[in-house]
Amino acid sequence: MTFLTTFAARFTTVFVISTALPAQAALPTPDEMSGVVLAQHGGREFQLPLLKSDYKIEIDGDIAHVELTQTFLNPSSHPVNATYLFPMNQKAAIHAMRVDLDGETLIARIKEKDKAEAAYEKAKAEGKGAALLTQHRPNMFTQDVANLIPGRPVKITIEYVQNVPKVDGAYELVVPMVVGPRYERPSRTSPAKLVSYTKDGEMESLASGDTSVAEAAPRTDSVSGWSIDKLPAYPPVIGQNAPKTIDPDRVALDLTLNSPIPISHLESDTHAVTVVGDGSQKSVRFTSGREIDNRDFVLRYELNSEKEIASGLTSHFDAERGGYLSLLIEPPKIPPEAMIGKRELVFVLDTSGSMRDQPMNASKAFMTAAIRSLRPDDHFRIISFSSSASHFSNNSTKATDRNKRLAISHVSSLRAGGGTELNHALNAAFDTRQPADTTRIVVFLTDGYIGDERNVIQTISDRIGNARIYSFGVGNSVNRFLLDAMAREGRGYARYVPVDGNYREIAADFAAKLKTPLLTDISVDWNGLVVSEPTPAKIPDLFEGGTVRVLARYPQGGKHRIYVNGIVNGHKASLPLDVDLDADESFATARAAQSEKTVPLIWAREQIFDKNRAYTIGGSSNESLKRQITQLGLTYSLQSRFTSFVAVSEKTVNNVPASAQSRSVPLPQASGVPKSAYPSLNLSGSSAPEPEGIFGLMLVVLALAARFRRSIAKALGRPLSTLKRSHRRSMTAGSTRTDTALPRSVRRDGWWLET
Repeated sequence: MTFLTTFAARFTTVFVISTALPAQAALPTPDEMSGVVLAQHGGREFQLPLLKSDYKIEIDGDIAHVELTQTFLNPSSHPVNATYLFPMNQKAAIHAMRVDLDGETLIARIKEKDKAEAAYEKAKAEGKGAALLTQHRPNMFTQDVANLIPGRPVKITIEYVQNVPKVDGAYELVVPMVVGPRYERPSRTSPAKLVSYTKDGEMESLASGDTSVAEAAPRTDSVSGWSIDKLPAYPPVIGQNAPKTIDPDRVALDLTLNSPIPISHLESDTHAVTVVGDGSQKSVRFTSGREIDNRDFVLRYELNSEKEIASGLTSHFDAERGGYLSLLIEPPKIPPEAMIGKRELVFVLDTSGSMRDQPMNASKAFMTAAIRSLRPDDHFRIISFSSSASHFSNNSTKATDRNKRLAISHVSSLRAGGGTELNHALNAAFDTRQPADTTRIVVFLTDGYIGDERNVIQTISDRIGNARIYSFGVGNSVNRFLLDAMAREGRGYARYVPVDGNYREIAADFAAKLKTPLLTDISVDWNGLVVSEPTPAKIPDLFEGGTVRVLARYPQGGKHRIYVNGIVNGHKASLPLDVDLDADESFATARAAQSEKTVPLIWAREQIFDKNRAYTIGGSSNESLKRQITQLGLTYSLQSRFTSFVAVSEKTVNNVPASAQSRSVPLPQASGVPKSAYPSLNLSGSSAPEPEGIFGLMLVVLALAARFRRSIAKALGRPLSTLKRSHRRSMTAGSTRTDTALPRSVRRDGWWLET
């Protein structure tokens, strides 16, 4: 049987019946959990688990405390083992989990990942209730619930803390809500795999007749010596292989913002929210009460009286572990226009299938504005990529009026389709000679929907040199982990362009104001203060409207003077700072103590983040780093790549454990992402044509090319010659230098600047 006929024979349909759930045990009301999801396979129907998510968020200044409660319900007539794929902020310090079922509250324990999985599998096999939280990427998780009994809801509450970073002058809280599709490069040595359902509703793997159960497959791949975690199987998608309409009221928000400094502005461009409160406290809810989780929630807020703040320090002293400090650094407020020299801008534009329609329109709006904003002494290149990369020109082009018009016309002609070979395009961006006396800035526009993040980060680490990468995520639920990592590794910044509402204006504004770093080569002179294990290991450069936090440990509190040093446009800059570190646990007020207690957790999470980067860049083979990451997770009770939370009940809830069937909680189609980006079945992979289709198309093209090669060569020869002559004429020479001298004043915003 061929691949395509196998594919057609195994196709599974899923649809919704909006009806009351079977009256088994104490069910939630229809308002709390509505809609039944039915899958149909081989003439039989089976029901998928339902989900509600509730976010309770409390923000103190720039620290967010989050409780995410996930309520699972089994609407079928038999027990199931449920799996829910969901995102979280990649910097979230997940430090607690509890499970409520049948009146019993279980406190999850942090364990080494393998031991947590073994404990969960044992409980599942024994018919006990259990839950397992697994990290697949820093921003991608699965929640597994064993022996979910019909009609008995299970509530799982995850607690985490995170910093709220300052972006373009305002604090920006991002709550990811849906995992988009991921493109993974087809293996050269093994057939592509699909995940479907058997006639009994069990998940299975389909690959050229292979029907082995997906759960039995190894969890990692070995590629060129790398040990790479596999992506989890992608769940049914509403509107794809699940119904177009399903309970739209899946997520609720209860957010409180507290600040000792008056709150001057608060808004969300992603969701309609209702805001009540005064200048020091705001309460935020979804206007509709509940929403569908098909896009990230973003909240931005500003505080008064911060214009003169250049840095601030928070500390916490633990009698057993010692002190922890968190130092916030802002750059001096120098006009960025005075600091920009000659540039080579390399625009890399994702034209894969997931960028079709709205994302492509937003990218074109960005590119048009960026090209028009180029200065006469700029050089530029344009690379578009999907399954392969194509170029506007072979080398960098001067930003003449004529070349800019040609470039805008080229961009407007681009169409989306195919896979997402991002790493190939990244290498192409560095493969040409850089014009003399320029700063190379690589501007990426993509949704980041790939599964091979590690190779991309490795490539940037190997090739970045003195260049910079500015990554722009185009979409409503993009892969922020990858885009932030690209910017961090590339000494640049990441920004995000939505694909609805006023996306054209937002894209054009970002493009017209490509930033230049204000403060580089940042270091902290602790001036005799004893600190250990500072993080990040290398402090990133600072751009206008941004901040960076440095965390460290200290053995003794007290008053000290430290200096933050850096380079501003080639001139030395120094910020003296007097600090008073906590020396005991009773130093702070109750509210301040609440925020300060998060400092050790955030420090440990940043340590894990840094060490995980080094582990990845080093080929995922450094056992010492793996042990350090594991120990940090166990010591501070933090979820990580090598540690997981697991909760197991002592009660047997399913007397016939083998009867429980595996089910995935269906996901909504990510807002702004076209159907073509999703797999036809439950596949964590490609938006490109299947390998068999590509091979057949190649044979046809090659046969036609051989048959008409002389006619084709004659038809193309004359236009190509004309185009080459035109291109050579457009490569005009000559440029002017920008005056990059600093103003003569020596003190700005607390910074001492060398003149």
